[in-house]
Amino acid sequence: MNLMSTTNWRELAASLKIRSKLFINGQLVDAQSGKTFAAINPATGKPIANVAAGDVADVDAAVASARKAFNSGSWSRRAPSDRKKVLLRFSELMLAHGDEIALLDTLSMGKTIGDSRNIEVPVSANCIAWYGEAIDKIYDEVAPTGSDALALITREPIGVVGAVVPWNFPTLMTCWKLGPALAAGNSVVLKPAEQSPLSALLLAELALEAGIPEGVFNVVTGFGEIAGRALGLHRDVDAVTFTGSTEVGKLFLGYAAKSNMKRVSLECGGKSPHIVMADCPNLDEAAIAAAYGVFFNQGEVCNAGSRLIIDEAIKDEFLAKVIEISKTLKPGDPLDPESKLGAIVSESQMNRVLEYIDIGRKEGAQVVLGGERVRTESGGYFVEPTIFDGVKNSMRIAQEEIFGPALATITFKGADEALQIANDTIYGLGAAVWTSNIDTAMSMSRGLKAGVVWVNCFDEGNITVPFGGVKQSGFGRDKSLHAIEKYTDLKTTWIKLRK
Repeated sequence: MNLMSTTNWRELAASLKIRSKLFINGQLVDAQSGKTFAAINPATGKPIANVAAGDVADVDAAVASARKAFNSGSWSRRAPSDRKKVLLRFSELMLAHGDEIALLDTLSMGKTIGDSRNIEVPVSANCIAWYGEAIDKIYDEVAPTGSDALALITREPIGVVGAVVPWNFPTLMTCWKLGPALAAGNSVVLKPAEQSPLSALLLAELALEAGIPEGVFNVVTGFGEIAGRALGLHRDVDAVTFTGSTEVGKLFLGYAAKSNMKRVSLECGGKSPHIVMADCPNLDEAAIAAAYGVFFNQGEVCNAGSRLIIDEAIKDEFLAKVIEISKTLKPGDPLDPESKLGAIVSESQMNRVLEYIDIGRKEGAQVVLGGERVRTESGGYFVEPTIFDGVKNSMRIAQEEIFGPALATITFKGADEALQIANDTIYGLGAAVWTSNIDTAMSMSRGLKAGVVWVNCFDEGNITVPFGGVKQSGFGRDKSLHAIEKYTDLKTTWIKLRK
C-alpha cells in the first residue's frame, strides 16, 4: 500500500516527465505528419500534453521495424531462458517506476491514484513476470506414430502482433496483450487509446532498458479511426488483439477480411448479470460486491455487474443495503488516496453516461440514488453512482453498455426466470450468482452464457485463469497459459525414419 498524501502526489505530478512522441525501433520520434493531439486530464478538463498523432505512415514504419526485428531472431529465436530473464527484469522496472506509471494513468484517464498505484501497477507487473516465468516451462509435443516416423508438434511465434487497447485500464490491458505476445517470441506494435496514451510510452522505454531488442515493442499513439484502422488493415501484421467496444471489434473483423485474413482476437462489451438468489448466504457481503462490482473504476469496466437481478422475495431488503454502500462511493479528487471514485475519462463519455441516465428515466425506471453530474467546480467530468429500480430487461439501460456508474435493478421469480433474464442480451462476458445451494450454483453456472462466472463473489480471480467472452463480447482469451495460443501457430513436422 502506497502511503503518499495528496500533496505528495501533486508535487510528483508537477515534476513528472511526460513522453509524448511515438516509440518506433527503440526511439521516441515525432509523427511523420508533425500532427499532435491534446491529452486531457478528466479531473480538471485541462490539457496535460500534446501527443504525437500517428497515422498510416507511422504504422507502416512501426510494422516494418517490428518485422525486421522478428526476422532477425534477436527476440523470436532467443533462448527461452534468456527471454525469461528479460521479462522478469521488465517487471522489476515497472515496480520501480510504479509511482510514475500510476500517475500517468490517473492524470490521463481519471481513475483514483489508489487504484492505479495499489492495484493496476502491481497486477500489471505480475502479469509480465508470470509470462516471463512461463516461457521456459511450455513444452512442444511428440505425436504417437509407428516406428517408421517421428511426428513433432511445435508452437511458433505468429510474427508481428498489433495490439489495440482501451483507456479504462491502460497499463493492465497493455500487459495482458504484451506479456503472452512477447513470451511467445513475437514483435508487437501497440496502439494505446487516445484518451490514455502516456503510460505505454514509458513502458516501451522500460522494456528497452530491460533488454527487449529495438523494434520488438513499438508504440504508435493516435486515433482509433486512423492509426487503429491502419494497424487492422496492414498486410504485414499477422494478428490483431483488441479490447474495446463491440462496435469497434466488428470493424477489426472487417479489416482482417479486407486485408490479409490476419488472426483477430476480441474482448468487447458486456452487460454482466449479477444474480442474487433468495438463499444468498450473506446479503451484506453480496451487497458490497454488487456496489463495487458496478461502481469500481467509475463503472468503466467491461465486465461490470451493471444488471442487478434480485429474487423479488429479498429485493427490498437487499437493494436497501446496496444503496447504503453506494452512498459511500462518492467521486473525489483522483490524486487523493482516500477517494473511492475518480473522474469519467472524457467529456464525451460523461455526456454519454448522463444521456443514458436520462433515457432510463424516460423509459420509466426509477432513480433511487444519484443520477447527476457532480464536482462541476473542478472543471472535471464526475458522475455520482446511479441506481435504477423498476427496470425491465427490455429497456435500453438494461440492454446497452453504458460504461459508467449506472446500475439497473431487475427482479425475478425462480431460477429459470433469473437465467432467462441474464442471458437475454447480445453480450456474454461475465456473470455472477449468489446462492447457498450447490446444485443451484452449478446449474446456473452451466446455463449462463458468459466467459466467466463467479459464484458467491464478483470479479475475483488471478492471472492463472483465462478471461474473455462469448456472443458479441468477442472471442479469444486474455490471461493464463491459454492466452499464448492467440500469438502462436502450430506446426507439424513429420519425419520418415529408415527401418
